[in-house]
Amino acid sequence: MKILLVGPASPFRGGIANFNDSLCTVLDNKHDARIISFSLQYPSLLFPGRTQYEDSTSESAVHSINLINSINPFSWHSAAAEIAKMKPDCLVVHYWMPFFAPALGSIIRKVKDKIKVKTIGLLHNVEPHEGMLAGKRLGRYFFDSCDGFITMSSTVLSDLKNQGIDKPAILIPHPVYDIFGKPVSRQFACENLRLNCNQKHLLFFGIIRKYKGLDLLLEAFGRQRLSNLNIRLIVAGEFYEKERRYIDLVRKLGLKHKVIFTRGFVPKNKVAQYFAVSDLVVLPYLTATQSGVTQIAYHFNKPMLVTNVGGLKDVVASGKVGYVCEKDPDDIAAAIADFFENSRSSLFIENIKTEKKRFSWDAMVTGIEELYSEIKN
Repeated sequence: MKILLVGPASPFRGGIANFNDSLCTVLDNKHDARIISFSLQYPSLLFPGRTQYEDSTSESAVHSINLINSINPFSWHSAAAEIAKMKPDCLVVHYWMPFFAPALGSIIRKVKDKIKVKTIGLLHNVEPHEGMLAGKRLGRYFFDSCDGFITMSSTVLSDLKNQGIDKPAILIPHPVYDIFGKPVSRQFACENLRLNCNQKHLLFFGIIRKYKGLDLLLEAFGRQRLSNLNIRLIVAGEFYEKERRYIDLVRKLGLKHKVIFTRGFVPKNKVAQYFAVSDLVVLPYLTATQSGVTQIAYHFNKPMLVTNVGGLKDVVASGKVGYVCEKDPDDIAAAIADFFENSRSSLFIENIKTEKKRFSWDAMVTGIEELYSEIKN
């Protein structure tokens, strides 16, 4: 079967590009798989980060071609023409925010006008994390162009049904990321990151946006119960909103010497080091569907704390591989204290080694094959 994956790929940075690279690799072991990526993903005026690319030396993903300009309808027409020439059996199209719906929905329709092809929408979100004018209408334009859907959390599947979409849809959990290399020693990582190996570390990983709840974590970290546990909080990611509100909160809570900010995007070759030095990975999200961060933590066998939002509770078995907390600083602080005071790390790590087996890329491939067969027939 010839499968084209439509969405960002290396050298674009971020979770969806990482996901697409990994998915293409495993699909290509059984099928003829290729990625149709962007020539322009976000206009610079709309992109809050420093750059959309990993770094100047990053190479494009294997089997990828950059065809889509997200804001140029002429490119949608030419991309559709190129895709049709490739004569794919199946398009798997990533969807994560309404901004891309006009481009992706138009391309799918134009391809279908030229050839017979089945389209699967791989939905990272249905509802955007932050509101967008006419978001539901734009999203519906994309959803109506697809023949079936894959979601990675029960929350996204429910959001899709609430849109009134009556098409085949299945849930396959987000697979464990394995593209960040093998684990490295804590000693090596501490030396390279200039951290004290004798201190315990919490890790908040990924871009900083309001919905990710860093302020909630800082409030929890400032609780008196944690003050004598010799813990440092590492915030490893780039700010996609104003940094000042978090710096002011750190000062207000008296945490200036206990919080370490990287103030920049963490490249792939540094990810293993940040997870190596961390004792507990914390996702204090205010809203969520699923998160690639939990799947990186699984890869590196790291216990996790997540809030009870979206599909996070389905991924982290509370009391087994980590904690599911309410969006409350006291509840989060109590879980952090329990982890360190009662030495939960070894037990959680052993459970993680078993639990992560249910998040496989083979399951994602099988799901695509089965859904394709259903919508084809």
